[in-house]
Amino acid sequence: MNFDLQGRVAIVTGGNGGIGLGIAEALAGAGADVVVWGRNEDKNEQARALLAETGRRVLAQRCDVGDEDDVEAAFAAAVAAMGKVDILVANAGVGGYAPFVSMSLEEWHRVQRTNLDGVFLSFREAARHLVDRREGGALVAVSSTSAIHGAPGMQHYAAAKAGLLAMTRGLAVELARHRVRCNALLPGWTETDMLGPMASNPRFVENTIKRTPVRRWAVPADLGPAAVFLSDPSYTFHTGDCVVVDGGYTIF
Repeated sequence: MNFDLQGRVAIVTGGNGGIGLGIAEALAGAGADVVVWGRNEDKNEQARALLAETGRRVLAQRCDVGDEDDVEAAFAAAVAAMGKVDILVANAGVGGYAPFVSMSLEEWHRVQRTNLDGVFLSFREAARHLVDRREGGALVAVSSTSAIHGAPGMQHYAAAKAGLLAMTRGLAVELARHRVRCNALLPGWTETDMLGPMASNPRFVENTIKRTPVRRWAVPADLGPAAVFLSDPSYTFHTGDCVVVDGGYTIF
């Protein structure tokens, strides 16, 4: 079955690079008009120009998803410019590494602010809009396989990503009567700037690839088709799910 997002408008938070941009490209390729949110205005403009090549309507907005006022203003501006929003992919996130015994509360809160609070704020605005419109829609939370397997020094990141799974299930139940579906996407190791020093550590890369049955890391484009599937309005019975796209890493 071909996925068809013609006539749909999607917001992708953190859509100006990495996995978010890969998802935004896939949504536009499936016919959706796309709004990307990001804090870096230069990257926003680069993403806008790239996505505009698909022929879809594209809007790039500066937005800090951890700031309530920013999210409310950006969402209202997106609706004003595009006429509506049908899909919100909550992808914006930050990484971090700190041994648990020396992790500061400030570092814990820094990661939670974007990775969990930011999804709450983004989803809340989208849910309000979708419930009021009464035409259904889709929410997609970009979690991580860190939510389901352990890794040292990443407890703040893993806790936030696991929180998204619980939020997803709760929203799937609460919003089903409004025909709003909510699902989570769990990427595995993916080549993005967020990985920082880990991506340049040959031993780490080699070990994780050895454990991945497909024998490579993902690239952002690998996550796009799954996001399109979770956004397609044809799949009205699919909600509350957690879709893992990791090359088999978590089952090997």
